[in-house]
Amino acid sequence: MFRNGTDERIENQTYPLTADELAAELGDAQLDLTHGSHTVAEVLEGIRCEETFQRPEDVRFTLVGGVSEDAVGRKGYSDRDPTPMGVDGPDAVSF
Repeated sequence: MFRNGTDERIENQTYPLTADELAAELGDAQLDLTHGSHTVAEVLEGIRCEETFQRPEDVRFTLVGGVSEDAVGRKGYSDRDPTPMGVDGPDAVSF
């Protein structure tokens, strides 16, 4: 998921692990986003996390859910939603 080595560092921690311990161990790790980056410490601080993580997946879910809107590509975009009424868009295609 995190392609800059952070995933391996998360995996190699000893669990259970508190949010404070995670910040001490991985706080400097960069999470590269579509429009910038955040450190693990910034994400945990932004969501005021006081959780105890039981497994690496818990850490990943918390970090993915806690990043800012900088992680989003095109805001409001969905290739599955129909074009809203009153907005010029492509003709509807039926499959």
